[in-house]
Amino acid sequence: MSRALSTAPPGATGAAPRRGRARGSGSRATNHQPWYVALLWLGPALALILGVVLFPAIKLVEASMGRYSITGLRLGDAGGANYTNVLTHPDLPVVLRNTVVWVVGVVALTIVISLALAQFLIKDFRGRSLVRWALIVPWAASLVITAQLFVLLYDYNYGMLNHLLRGLHLISTPIDFLGDDQLVMASMIAVGVFVSIPFTTYTFIAGLNAIPGDVFEAARIDGASPWQTWRRITLPLLRPALLIASVLNIIYVFNSFPIVYTLNDRNPGFAHDTTITFMYKLAFKSMEKDVGMSATAGIFNMLLILVVVIVYLRVIDWRKATS
Repeated sequence: MSRALSTAPPGATGAAPRRGRARGSGSRATNHQPWYVALLWLGPALALILGVVLFPAIKLVEASMGRYSITGLRLGDAGGANYTNVLTHPDLPVVLRNTVVWVVGVVALTIVISLALAQFLIKDFRGRSLVRWALIVPWAASLVITAQLFVLLYDYNYGMLNHLLRGLHLISTPIDFLGDDQLVMASMIAVGVFVSIPFTTYTFIAGLNAIPGDVFEAARIDGASPWQTWRRITLPLLRPALLIASVLNIIYVFNSFPIVYTLNDRNPGFAHDTTITFMYKLAFKSMEKDVGMSATAGIFNMLLILVVVIVYLRVIDWRKATS
Protein backbone atom coordinates (compact mmCIF):
# COMPACT_ATOMS: atom_id res chain seq x y z
CA MET A 1 0.00 0.00 0.00
CA SER A 2 2.83 2.31 0.87
CA ARG A 3 4.62 1.51 -2.44
CA ALA A 4 1.41 2.16 -4.39
CA LEU A 5 1.05 5.47 -2.75
CA SER A 6 4.66 6.32 -3.27
CA THR A 7 4.58 5.40 -6.99
CA ALA A 8 1.56 7.54 -7.70
CA PRO A 9 2.38 10.48 -9.95
CA PRO A 10 3.33 13.55 -8.03
CA GLY A 11 0.33 15.81 -7.46
CA ALA A 12 -2.17 13.24 -8.82
CA THR A 13 -4.27 13.17 -5.68
CA GLY A 14 -4.47 16.99 -5.47
CA ALA A 15 -4.98 17.76 -9.13
CA ALA A 16 -8.76 17.63 -9.11
CA PRO A 17 -9.20 19.77 -5.99
CA ARG A 18 -6.89 22.38 -7.46
CA ARG A 19 -8.91 22.48 -10.66
CA GLY A 20 -12.10 22.77 -8.59
CA ARG A 21 -10.65 25.66 -6.61
CA ALA A 22 -9.60 27.35 -9.80
CA ARG A 23 -13.08 27.01 -11.27
CA GLY A 24 -14.65 28.22 -8.05
CA SER A 25 -12.39 31.22 -7.77
CA GLY A 26 -12.91 31.97 -11.45
CA SER A 27 -16.71 31.87 -11.08
CA ARG A 28 -16.56 34.15 -8.11
CA ALA A 29 -14.38 36.56 -10.02
CA THR A 30 -16.80 36.48 -12.92
CA ASN A 31 -19.87 37.21 -10.72
CA HIS A 32 -18.15 40.00 -8.81
CA GLN A 33 -18.69 43.41 -10.39
CA PRO A 34 -16.89 46.67 -9.58
CA TRP A 35 -18.75 49.06 -7.32
CA TYR A 36 -19.19 51.66 -10.03
CA VAL A 37 -21.27 49.24 -12.12
CA ALA A 38 -23.97 49.22 -9.43
CA LEU A 39 -23.68 52.99 -9.22
CA LEU A 40 -24.50 53.24 -12.92
CA TRP A 41 -27.78 51.38 -12.33
CA LEU A 42 -28.64 53.33 -9.18
CA GLY A 43 -27.49 56.66 -10.59
CA PRO A 44 -30.83 57.88 -12.01
CA ALA A 45 -32.72 57.02 -8.82
CA LEU A 46 -30.04 58.62 -6.63
CA ALA A 47 -30.04 61.73 -8.80
CA LEU A 48 -33.82 61.95 -8.51
CA ILE A 49 -33.69 61.60 -4.72
CA LEU A 50 -30.92 64.18 -4.52
CA GLY A 51 -32.73 66.68 -6.72
CA VAL A 52 -36.28 66.22 -5.44
CA VAL A 53 -35.74 65.38 -1.76
CA LEU A 54 -32.29 66.15 -0.36
CA PHE A 55 -31.51 69.41 -2.16
CA PRO A 56 -34.88 71.06 -1.34
CA ALA A 57 -34.56 69.86 2.27
CA ILE A 58 -31.11 71.44 2.55
CA LYS A 59 -32.37 74.72 1.05
CA LEU A 60 -35.36 74.63 3.40
CA VAL A 61 -33.10 74.33 6.44
CA GLU A 62 -30.93 77.12 5.06
CA ALA A 63 -33.97 79.36 4.55
CA SER A 64 -35.20 78.68 8.08
CA MET A 65 -31.99 80.17 9.46
CA GLY A 66 -32.22 83.45 7.56
CA ARG A 67 -33.98 86.81 7.50
CA TYR A 68 -35.74 87.89 4.31
CA SER A 69 -37.38 91.00 2.94
CA ILE A 70 -40.94 91.09 1.66
CA THR A 71 -39.59 90.59 -1.86
CA GLY A 72 -37.67 87.47 -0.78
CA LEU A 73 -34.15 88.93 -0.61
CA ARG A 74 -31.95 87.43 2.10
CA LEU A 75 -31.00 90.09 4.64
CA GLY A 76 -28.78 87.97 6.87
CA ASP A 77 -28.79 85.18 9.42
CA ALA A 78 -31.55 84.85 11.97
CA GLY A 79 -30.08 82.05 14.06
CA GLY A 80 -32.81 80.28 16.01
CA ALA A 81 -35.15 83.28 16.11
CA ASN A 82 -37.45 81.86 13.43
CA TYR A 83 -37.91 78.63 15.38
CA THR A 84 -38.72 80.58 18.52
CA ASN A 85 -41.17 82.82 16.69
CA VAL A 86 -43.04 79.87 15.18
CA LEU A 87 -43.24 77.92 18.44
CA THR A 88 -44.47 80.98 20.34
CA HIS A 89 -46.93 82.13 17.66
CA PRO A 90 -50.28 82.85 19.37
CA ASP A 91 -52.28 81.00 16.72
CA LEU A 92 -50.16 77.82 16.70
CA PRO A 93 -52.36 75.89 19.22
CA VAL A 94 -55.46 76.57 17.11
CA VAL A 95 -53.66 75.51 13.93
CA LEU A 96 -52.45 72.26 15.53
CA ARG A 97 -55.94 71.47 16.79
CA ASN A 98 -57.41 72.14 13.36
CA THR A 99 -54.79 69.87 11.79
CA VAL A 100 -55.63 66.98 14.11
CA VAL A 101 -59.38 67.37 13.51
CA TRP A 102 -58.86 67.67 9.74
CA VAL A 103 -56.59 64.62 9.36
CA VAL A 104 -58.43 62.32 11.78
CA GLY A 105 -61.86 63.31 10.47
CA VAL A 106 -61.04 62.88 6.78
CA VAL A 107 -59.01 59.66 7.15
CA ALA A 108 -61.46 57.95 9.52
CA LEU A 109 -64.55 58.76 7.43
CA THR A 110 -62.75 57.85 4.22
CA ILE A 111 -61.72 54.42 5.56
CA VAL A 112 -65.22 53.58 6.79
CA ILE A 113 -67.06 54.74 3.66
CA SER A 114 -64.50 53.18 1.32
CA LEU A 115 -64.75 49.82 3.08
CA ALA A 116 -68.50 49.81 2.51
CA LEU A 117 -68.14 50.89 -1.14
CA ALA A 118 -65.46 48.27 -1.81
CA GLN A 119 -67.66 45.52 -0.38
CA PHE A 120 -70.46 46.68 -2.67
CA LEU A 121 -68.33 47.10 -5.81
CA ILE A 122 -66.82 43.60 -5.69
CA LYS A 123 -70.29 42.13 -6.09
CA ASP A 124 -71.50 41.24 -9.56
CA PHE A 125 -74.37 43.49 -10.64
CA ARG A 126 -75.47 45.24 -13.81
CA GLY A 127 -73.74 48.56 -14.27
CA ARG A 128 -70.83 47.78 -11.96
CA SER A 129 -68.24 48.93 -14.52
CA LEU A 130 -70.06 52.23 -14.97
CA VAL A 131 -70.14 52.83 -11.21
CA ARG A 132 -66.45 52.04 -10.93
CA TRP A 133 -65.61 54.46 -13.72
CA ALA A 134 -67.76 57.16 -12.13
CA LEU A 135 -65.93 56.67 -8.84
CA ILE A 136 -62.64 57.67 -10.46
CA VAL A 137 -63.87 61.15 -11.46
CA PRO A 138 -63.30 62.93 -8.10
CA TRP A 139 -59.80 61.45 -7.97
CA ALA A 140 -58.92 62.32 -11.57
CA ALA A 141 -60.09 65.95 -11.37
CA SER A 142 -57.76 68.69 -10.16
CA LEU A 143 -58.05 69.40 -6.45
CA VAL A 144 -58.20 73.13 -7.10
CA ILE A 145 -61.07 72.69 -9.56
CA THR A 146 -62.91 70.36 -7.18
CA ALA A 147 -62.44 72.74 -4.25
CA GLN A 148 -63.62 75.71 -6.31
CA LEU A 149 -66.66 73.71 -7.41
CA PHE A 150 -67.58 73.13 -3.77
CA VAL A 151 -67.10 76.85 -3.07
CA LEU A 152 -69.86 77.44 -5.60
CA LEU A 153 -72.00 74.65 -4.15
CA TYR A 154 -71.58 76.03 -0.62
CA ASP A 155 -72.21 79.66 -1.61
CA TYR A 156 -74.50 81.49 0.82
CA ASN A 157 -76.60 83.34 -1.76
CA TYR A 158 -76.46 81.26 -4.93
CA GLY A 159 -75.13 77.88 -3.85
CA MET A 160 -76.93 74.81 -5.15
CA LEU A 161 -76.81 73.14 -1.73
CA ASN A 162 -78.72 75.95 -0.05
CA HIS A 163 -81.13 76.07 -2.96
CA LEU A 164 -81.80 72.33 -2.64
CA LEU A 165 -82.28 72.45 1.15
CA ARG A 166 -84.69 75.36 0.87
CA GLY A 167 -86.56 73.63 -1.94
CA LEU A 168 -87.03 70.60 0.33
CA HIS A 169 -88.19 72.96 3.12
CA LEU A 170 -85.45 71.69 5.41
CA ILE A 171 -84.19 75.22 6.12
CA SER A 172 -85.82 78.62 6.00
CA THR A 173 -82.70 80.76 5.66
CA PRO A 174 -79.44 79.97 3.79
CA ILE A 175 -76.58 78.34 5.68
CA ASP A 176 -73.16 79.98 5.59
CA PHE A 177 -71.12 76.79 5.20
CA LEU A 178 -67.82 78.59 4.68
CA GLY A 179 -68.40 81.57 6.95
CA ASP A 180 -69.88 80.05 10.11
CA ASP A 181 -67.08 79.07 12.50
CA GLN A 182 -69.00 75.97 13.56
CA LEU A 183 -69.45 74.70 9.99
CA VAL A 184 -66.22 75.58 8.17
CA MET A 185 -64.21 72.57 9.33
CA ALA A 186 -67.07 70.14 8.72
CA SER A 187 -67.54 71.57 5.22
CA MET A 188 -63.83 71.13 4.47
CA ILE A 189 -63.82 67.57 5.84
CA ALA A 190 -66.73 66.67 3.54
CA VAL A 191 -64.70 67.79 0.52
CA GLY A 192 -61.61 65.99 1.78
CA VAL A 193 -63.57 62.75 2.12
CA PHE A 194 -65.10 63.21 -1.33
CA VAL A 195 -61.70 63.39 -3.07
CA SER A 196 -60.09 60.66 -0.91
CA ILE A 197 -62.72 57.94 -1.37
CA PRO A 198 -61.80 56.84 -4.93
CA PHE A 199 -58.16 55.89 -4.23
CA THR A 200 -59.03 54.25 -0.92
CA THR A 201 -61.93 52.29 -2.38
CA TYR A 202 -59.83 50.92 -5.22
CA THR A 203 -57.12 49.95 -2.73
CA PHE A 204 -59.69 47.97 -0.74
CA ILE A 205 -61.13 46.40 -3.91
CA ALA A 206 -57.66 45.12 -4.78
CA GLY A 207 -57.23 43.79 -1.26
CA LEU A 208 -60.61 42.03 -1.27
CA ASN A 209 -59.97 40.46 -4.67
CA ALA A 210 -56.68 39.07 -3.37
CA ILE A 211 -58.43 37.04 -0.64
CA PRO A 212 -58.94 33.41 -1.79
CA GLY A 213 -62.56 32.38 -2.25
CA ASP A 214 -61.89 29.02 -0.58
CA VAL A 215 -61.55 30.80 2.76
CA PHE A 216 -65.08 32.18 2.56
CA GLU A 217 -66.41 28.84 1.39
CA ALA A 218 -64.84 27.10 4.39
CA ALA A 219 -66.32 29.70 6.75
CA ARG A 220 -69.77 29.20 5.21
CA ILE A 221 -69.53 25.42 5.63
CA ASP A 222 -68.49 25.89 9.27
CA GLY A 223 -71.65 27.90 9.87
CA ALA A 224 -70.09 31.34 10.30
CA SER A 225 -72.49 34.26 10.01
CA PRO A 226 -71.77 37.11 7.54
CA TRP A 227 -70.66 39.37 10.41
CA GLN A 228 -68.34 36.70 11.82
CA THR A 229 -66.90 36.06 8.36
CA TRP A 230 -66.22 39.74 7.82
CA ARG A 231 -64.77 40.36 11.28
CA ARG A 232 -62.61 37.23 11.60
CA ILE A 233 -61.63 36.58 7.99
CA THR A 234 -62.15 39.56 5.70
CA LEU A 235 -60.87 42.29 8.01
CA PRO A 236 -57.69 40.47 9.17
CA LEU A 237 -56.78 39.48 5.60
CA LEU A 238 -57.42 43.08 4.49
CA ARG A 239 -54.82 44.49 6.90
CA PRO A 240 -52.13 45.12 4.24
CA ALA A 241 -54.58 47.17 2.17
CA LEU A 242 -55.74 48.99 5.29
CA LEU A 243 -52.14 49.80 6.15
CA ILE A 244 -51.38 51.20 2.70
CA ALA A 245 -54.60 53.21 2.51
CA SER A 246 -54.24 54.64 6.02
CA VAL A 247 -50.59 55.71 5.73
CA LEU A 248 -50.97 57.25 2.28
CA ASN A 249 -54.18 59.03 3.26
CA ILE A 250 -52.56 60.45 6.38
CA ILE A 251 -49.74 61.88 4.27
CA TYR A 252 -52.00 63.15 1.49
CA VAL A 253 -54.59 64.70 3.78
CA PHE A 254 -51.97 66.29 6.02
CA ASN A 255 -50.35 67.93 2.99
CA SER A 256 -53.63 68.83 1.29
CA PHE A 257 -53.15 72.53 0.58
CA PRO A 258 -55.64 73.22 -2.28
CA ILE A 259 -58.78 72.11 -0.42
CA VAL A 260 -58.10 73.90 2.86
CA TYR A 261 -56.81 77.08 1.25
CA THR A 262 -59.48 77.39 -1.45
CA LEU A 263 -62.40 76.79 0.91
CA ASN A 264 -60.93 78.93 3.70
CA ASP A 265 -59.40 81.76 1.69
CA ARG A 266 -62.18 84.23 2.47
CA ASN A 267 -61.73 83.91 6.26
CA PRO A 268 -59.16 86.18 7.93
CA GLY A 269 -56.55 84.98 10.39
CA PHE A 270 -55.70 81.35 11.17
CA ALA A 271 -58.92 80.24 12.86
CA HIS A 272 -59.59 77.43 10.35
CA ASP A 273 -56.12 76.78 8.94
CA THR A 274 -54.01 73.65 9.17
CA THR A 275 -50.23 73.58 9.44
CA ILE A 276 -49.79 73.45 5.66
CA THR A 277 -51.80 76.64 5.01
CA PHE A 278 -50.36 78.21 8.16
CA MET A 279 -46.91 77.83 6.57
CA TYR A 280 -48.07 79.53 3.36
CA LYS A 281 -49.84 82.40 5.08
CA LEU A 282 -46.80 83.18 7.23
CA ALA A 283 -44.92 84.06 4.05
CA PHE A 284 -47.58 85.69 1.88
CA LYS A 285 -50.93 86.36 3.59
CA SER A 286 -50.30 87.31 7.23
CA MET A 287 -48.97 90.42 8.89
CA GLU A 288 -45.61 88.69 9.38
CA LYS A 289 -44.86 88.06 5.69
CA ASP A 290 -41.76 86.23 6.87
CA VAL A 291 -40.20 83.67 4.51
CA GLY A 292 -37.85 82.46 7.24
CA MET A 293 -40.73 81.65 9.59
CA SER A 294 -42.55 79.94 6.75
CA ALA A 295 -39.52 77.74 6.04
CA THR A 296 -39.30 76.90 9.72
CA ALA A 297 -42.96 75.91 9.77
CA GLY A 298 -42.24 73.70 6.75
CA ILE A 299 -39.54 71.85 8.70
CA PHE A 300 -41.95 71.34 11.59
CA ASN A 301 -44.56 70.03 9.13
CA MET A 302 -42.10 67.48 7.75
CA LEU A 303 -41.07 66.31 11.22
CA LEU A 304 -44.68 66.16 12.39
CA ILE A 305 -45.87 63.92 9.56
CA LEU A 306 -42.86 61.63 10.04
CA VAL A 307 -43.64 61.28 13.74
CA VAL A 308 -47.34 60.61 13.07
CA VAL A 309 -46.58 57.91 10.49
CA ILE A 310 -43.96 56.24 12.71
CA VAL A 311 -46.32 56.19 15.69
CA TYR A 312 -49.12 54.78 13.54
CA LEU A 313 -46.89 52.02 12.19
CA ARG A 314 -45.75 51.08 15.69
CA VAL A 315 -49.29 51.04 17.05
CA ILE A 316 -50.69 48.75 14.36
CA ASP A 317 -47.52 46.61 14.15
CA TRP A 318 -46.94 46.96 10.40
CA ARG A 319 -44.74 43.85 10.23
CA LYS A 320 -47.69 41.65 11.12
CA ALA A 321 -49.99 43.63 8.87
CA THR A 322 -47.83 43.03 5.80
CA SER A 323 -46.83 39.44 6.57
